[in-house]
Amino acid sequence: MKKSYVGALGAVSALLLAAAGAAPAVAAQTSDAPAAPVTTPAKAAPVKAVTFAGTVALSNCSGSVVRTPSSQPSDPALVLSNGHCLETGFPAAGEVITDQPSSRTFSLLNSSGSKVATLRASKVSYATMTDTDISIYQLSTTYAKIQSQYGISALTLNDAHPTQGSAIKVVSGYWKRTYSCNVDGFVYRLKEGDWTWRDSVRYTSSCNTIGGTSGSPVIDTTTGKVVAVNNTGNEDGERCTENNPCEVDQNGNVTVRQGINYAQETYIIVPCIGAGNKIDLNRAGCTLPKP
Repeated sequence: MKKSYVGALGAVSALLLAAAGAAPAVAAQTSDAPAAPVTTPAKAAPVKAVTFAGTVALSNCSGSVVRTPSSQPSDPALVLSNGHCLETGFPAAGEVITDQPSSRTFSLLNSSGSKVATLRASKVSYATMTDTDISIYQLSTTYAKIQSQYGISALTLNDAHPTQGSAIKVVSGYWKRTYSCNVDGFVYRLKEGDWTWRDSVRYTSSCNTIGGTSGSPVIDTTTGKVVAVNNTGNEDGERCTENNPCEVDQNGNVTVRQGINYAQETYIIVPCIGAGNKIDLNRAGCTLPKP
């Protein structure tokens, strides 16, 4: 899990920018060569601009101010991060936390990554490291007030399963850094230490996230919506230990991918949030673990 930023400064200094490859050469046609057929190139999917606006920095992690498609401006705003980023420590396997008082603060960032405000939680609405790795804080202010005072809109949670191959960005408010890659695939079970997560997102290798990026929103660049929350990666090639998650398939086969990082899908959160942004684990379609 990528909670701690200790040692990450060294990792940052070791990162190298990939050299840009030269464009492939194209052979010139001779004058008597047949003309190439005229074709209409396929239009590339439009790309949404992804910035730091709406992301937050925690004391040890990253996060974002999020809304569901049905959230209202007058609703108390929510901050999404990881369960393992809780100020009270890692929830135990099987533990689910709801409506726990909290006064935790978050640094709200604008599009360029500058801090524009300090937001404060009123409670942990929901948190767990069972089946998924999420924490949802309710703030003491509304979306409308954040918008009017700071000009920042919440990020919207997509209500559909992410798509394999889609382009994504992992946006870390803690490091004020963005990682770009694609959804490489989905993991039936991702096991790390005492915890097991279901249907996790596996990144392609260019999202080489580090400590402090835990809780970062994973944004689909086509829709601009949050499809997952960044949470872990295999650092040392170990098998199923802390900071070294392993993949387990439906037949129990274990695969270790050193240097590969993962996230937890967030579309499953949407059915569990009702009117007034209240977490209701009994709502139709809600599959989040219950206490």
